[in-house]
Amino acid sequence: MNIKIDSNSRIGEIVKNNYKTAEVFKKYNIDFCCGGDQTIFNACLDIELQADELIAELLNKNNQPGDVDRNYKDWTVDFLAKYILNIHHAYIKENIPILVELTNKIANRHGSLHPELFFVNVNFLKVAEELQLHMMKEERILFPYIIKLYEAYNNSLEMDKPAFGTIANPIKMMEEEHEEAGNLLGEIRKITNDFMLPDDACNSYAITFKKLDEFENDLHLHIHLENNILFPDSIELERKYFER
Repeated sequence: MNIKIDSNSRIGEIVKNNYKTAEVFKKYNIDFCCGGDQTIFNACLDIELQADELIAELLNKNNQPGDVDRNYKDWTVDFLAKYILNIHHAYIKENIPILVELTNKIANRHGSLHPELFFVNVNFLKVAEELQLHMMKEERILFPYIIKLYEAYNNSLEMDKPAFGTIANPIKMMEEEHEEAGNLLGEIRKITNDFMLPDDACNSYAITFKKLDEFENDLHLHIHLENNILFPDSIELERKYFER
């Protein structure tokens, strides 16, 4: 996928066009989810990296064959909303109880020698609580509205304006909650030195760190799909519908 990338390109747009470029941003700990609106230039200033160096890596990654079955930016908002519900929400619901149990287990077993594990356990409990409430709001209010809006627009159906005024209002709240959850998981990654295992790590310790890494990576994609694709497209769809 050949697109122009320069120092003024916005991170979210780059990843939106080819999710494989997210690997480069992850390498440099550049936030492409909640921080997707910043430019390459500003991101490089923050980490004292030459923009040309980052752009070269992005272009190299961008020119590699992509996953044609995951061209998310071309999906309709109703299909993308249902995909997020069925894939990413389902993943979170399945893995939260597992990780709550695992983080508690290794904190109790290894916390005396590795006290950072208590921090991991407490922070993940916060993540679990916040994400469960967050998903409930999306599943009961925001996503049903997006799906109904898409149907109304494409079938010329009448639809009243929502009680929350405009879709931008709940979206702003969802984006703030995304940032909070992302920050909590980022703190876990930082205190564990990118999930580096100590010499005395047991099997459960290794499984916990592997699943935490997997959980964070899934959340990055989840947030990217919402912040950089679903939400902007839904705001535009609402504007077009009520300005007809």
